[in-house]
Amino acid sequence: MKDQLIAITGFMASGKTTVARALAARLACKFVDLDELIAAQQQKTITEIIETGGEDLFRLLETKALAAVLQGSDTRVIALGGGTGTIAENQRLLQHQNAFVVWLDTPFELCWQRIEAGGESRPLASSRDQAHRLYLERHPVYALAQERIVCGGKDAAEIVKAVAACLRREA
Repeated sequence: MKDQLIAITGFMASGKTTVARALAARLACKFVDLDELIAAQQQKTITEIIETGGEDLFRLLETKALAAVLQGSDTRVIALGGGTGTIAENQRLLQHQNAFVVWLDTPFELCWQRIEAGGESRPLASSRDQAHRLYLERHPVYALAQERIVCGGKDAAEIVKAVAACLRREA
């Protein structure tokens, strides 16, 4: 899996960015956080993009950013946004590039604790009930991943070790 593209998916605050960054460091390769890339390109936070342009605009920007990262890039590890996989075109793009998608299956309560502790506005999860509904809606999409890592009670280093073990098995 020397040149295999690895995409980390999961619900918001599941640890995607932390794990993807640490995995890229372990593999000595380039890492991209899709949400951070979009925010930098638009010079707005994801919250600002969604609040001013709507979720549909954000999803369009997300698909364009994903396509750009996948085309001719030396990126090997991508932290996807929590809803990236809900868009069929994004799934197609990842499949076309033969991406190895890893789902960080983090319990909702832990995600919610992190969301609250983060203090940033989350327009798609402005309340616990709204976030929980979204978590349940997205669960079947996350389950499409090639690999599932159950994350409750594990620190980032343990999760990265589990992902690396999956990659060795796939090699």
